[in-house]
Amino acid sequence: MSAPDDLTRAVEAVLFAAEKPMTRDEISEHLGGADVRDALADLADHYDGRGVNLVKRGKLWHFQTAADMANLLRREREEVRRLSRAATECLAIIAYHEPVSRAEIESIRGVQTAKGTLDVLMEAGWVRAAGRREVPGRPVIYATTADFLTHFGLASRRDLPGLAELRAAGLLEPVEDAMERELDLRAAENAIQSADSGEETTQEATNDDAGSLDMGDESA
Repeated sequence: MSAPDDLTRAVEAVLFAAEKPMTRDEISEHLGGADVRDALADLADHYDGRGVNLVKRGKLWHFQTAADMANLLRREREEVRRLSRAATECLAIIAYHEPVSRAEIESIRGVQTAKGTLDVLMEAGWVRAAGRREVPGRPVIYATTADFLTHFGLASRRDLPGLAELRAAGLLEPVEDAMERELDLRAAENAIQSADSGEETTQEATNDDAGSLDMGDESA
């Protein structure tokens, strides 16, 4: 890269000093609204193959140590924390179908999801609460985070591997199907409850009629 212009140098300085990854709009706002797209592209090219790389994870830009240099900076052995099968399945469902609710996750997995499973993923910084679904009950919906993309080396969710193969194998199904099945189940439960309530009312009415007849017999 030829000698960088002032804007490129300014973008580089902002990212080096930033306490956390920044979006392009945040960088632009910090520099008075300047268009920083070309500067980011030039910097990414400049740092490609160096000991430090400028990377984009989702919409966030930041500098990170090159993957093949990480071993030089590791001072202590990291403790490997393996996810349980339930947590792995939940993370995969959220990543491929986000945003999804707990009920939708359970419908896709076919089993209930313990509260602690989602807590583990949120404590790891890979999953976040992303609002509420505008349906009856307004359940919380979950989505992945920028840390999830960084940890797994993904530029965006489009880089997730094997979605078509997983669906073909029946391991993942569209969230719409899960939602439809959940709503049908709730409707069926409501219908059963309504039917039970109607039967109780009819039974009470029958008992009242029988009592009236008994009283009539006594008076006769």
